[in-house]
Amino acid sequence: MRSVSNPPNPFESSHRELLEPAPAVQVEIFHDASREILSRNDSPDLPFRWSVNPYRGCFHGCAYCYARPSHEYWGFGAGTDFESKLVVKKEAAKLLRQAFERPSWKGELIVFSGNTDCYQPLEASYELTRACLEVCADYRNPAGIITKGALVVRDLDLLTRLHRTAWTRVYFSIPFADERVARAMEPHAPSINKRFEIMNALANAGIQTGISIAPVIPGLNDEAMPELLDRARAAGARSATFSLLRLSGSVESVFLERVKDVFPDRFEKVANRLREVRGGRLSESAFFDRQHGKGTYWQMIERLFQLARRRAGFDGADDELIPDTFRRPGGMQTTLFDREEAG
Repeated sequence: MRSVSNPPNPFESSHRELLEPAPAVQVEIFHDASREILSRNDSPDLPFRWSVNPYRGCFHGCAYCYARPSHEYWGFGAGTDFESKLVVKKEAAKLLRQAFERPSWKGELIVFSGNTDCYQPLEASYELTRACLEVCADYRNPAGIITKGALVVRDLDLLTRLHRTAWTRVYFSIPFADERVARAMEPHAPSINKRFEIMNALANAGIQTGISIAPVIPGLNDEAMPELLDRARAAGARSATFSLLRLSGSVESVFLERVKDVFPDRFEKVANRLREVRGGRLSESAFFDRQHGKGTYWQMIERLFQLARRRAGFDGADDELIPDTFRRPGGMQTTLFDREEAG
């Protein structure tokens, strides 16, 4: 059990300081009353515009998660609150179906999840991601998935259906090759071996898979990229991406506290390497620059990735054109009926 620990919330006018030891973390579930499920992304440096996030917060507890500050919008903390005060959107599938029925929707790619993991442990009980994928399959709407969760294999039937009638790809987030390091930085995520095992199961079933080495943390996991790419290709992955660690807002204090706690001997090295690739800072928020570094050390990381990617045999499937397959159930039949009536 860990004690409750959160950085001060910048959206709150005050924060309390306990006069006694903080209580132990306990998981709490909240229900969200949102009336919209599609989140629009206007960031010019991301390859998708729409995402679906059935859950807020994430039990995986990754110290580096860029989504942590989003929990502060709801009055929670970005530290242990993000990992324990979890919000479920029980009407997610209904809201997605309503969005697809609007005349303005033309069938763009939807990514699960642009924020928190859509296959975190809550999904085993609530099945919100599965319900949303069923809607995507009904409407033949292309869908991409980014996850650490092994539970994605449960939905192989839906992924196969989407692959056959629309388009789908599952990216597995695997930034570490060392299980000990991974357990320290992403304590409740499935093991590295399990993620590769599930990747292989999906690939063998004909589902396009990829590896996302994100985040790259200079001084901690950059040297692991060749091993990760080799393992991913052996597990059937067709595409591979990577991006540099982002320490926006409260993520910085959460991440640095975790590294200092679990890897005190590496703390200075990691902090110094980050400053080296960020031009003297620990993070960068500007579009395009935020996912990439600068300087000699970063150029070395980029070359290492590209060389290891080619050596592993990746075929450049990242640039595949996503087909226009969207159609509303019954729409084609109605059109044919109308034509017969007109004749």
